[in-house]
Amino acid sequence: MNTEKIAIVILNELAGWQKLNVASFLTSSVAIAFPAAHGAPLTDADGNAYLPFLKYPVLVYNAETQDQIKRAFNRAKDRELHTGIYVRELFATKNEAENLAVISRYKTEELNLVGIIVYGDSRKVDKALDGLKLHE
Repeated sequence: MNTEKIAIVILNELAGWQKLNVASFLTSSVAIAFPAAHGAPLTDADGNAYLPFLKYPVLVYNAETQDQIKRAFNRAKDRELHTGIYVRELFATKNEAENLAVISRYKTEELNLVGIIVYGDSRKVDKALDGLKLHE
């Protein structure tokens, strides 16, 4: 059985609010790009409907260094997993146009990654993130 997994890697040196911001934006990228990853809307006993969750687990990992996050990013790309990125410069942007402009300025190897998201086959995700510990 092919099970999917979503994993986020966040640079540990970020402030708490930055970590939450990075995780939120990265999670939204999978939700937007992969509608099949959406579950059914939740409904309570009174019939009130709520937004659905993603179908797959979302695990958050800690990267102590820039090298660790870049290693995970490269290993995910080598395994042809779906990846999303968050770079430090995005903390200073205020809209989509600025986000797009920031990212377009850098070649892949120049990206100042502070967070990544990896989505795909659970075993491949585990291998790509080998050596990283879950965020506490």
